[in-house]
Amino acid sequence: MTVKSINTPLTKDVLRELKAGDVVSLTGTIYTGRDAAHKRLMETIKNNEELPFDIKDAVIFYVGPTPAKPGKAIGAAGPTTSYRMDSMTVPLLELGLSAMIGKGLRSDEVIEGMKKNIAVYFAAVGGAGALIASSVKESEVVAYEDLGTEAIRRLRVENMPLVVCIDTYGNNLYDNIK
Repeated sequence: MTVKSINTPLTKDVLRELKAGDVVSLTGTIYTGRDAAHKRLMETIKNNEELPFDIKDAVIFYVGPTPAKPGKAIGAAGPTTSYRMDSMTVPLLELGLSAMIGKGLRSDEVIEGMKKNIAVYFAAVGGAGALIASSVKESEVVAYEDLGTEAIRRLRVENMPLVVCIDTYGNNLYDNIK
């Protein structure tokens, strides 16, 4: 099995080369965000305010990590179910979001938004939060600290193991498995 090493920021050229089913090793800066953070991001967009991080070519990881143990950057960091963010995803794609990391199916609306805006959806292995956390080298809260584990964090990751679940062309690994 060939593993593709990719680095953030994820530009359109890099994204177009990825195909559903590709195994990747991601290195660079990514951001965390779950339901509560996404609701605040939507309010920010609605109010024509600046987002708390640069969304262009960025990656959002749908995770609410557990507290870090001494000497670690982050606690367990397993992906959360992605469809919970579906109603709030397309506006972020339109602003330049290049990739999302989570688990589970995405709506047709999100897949169409990914095709239109050239973005990918990576699956992280559910139940492997400790393994995923081992790829996180730095973690810093950058917005919505009052949300606790759901605050937006900037993570620096090295060799985060992921699978391209939906590519920029709408090819969907879940459909292929059926």
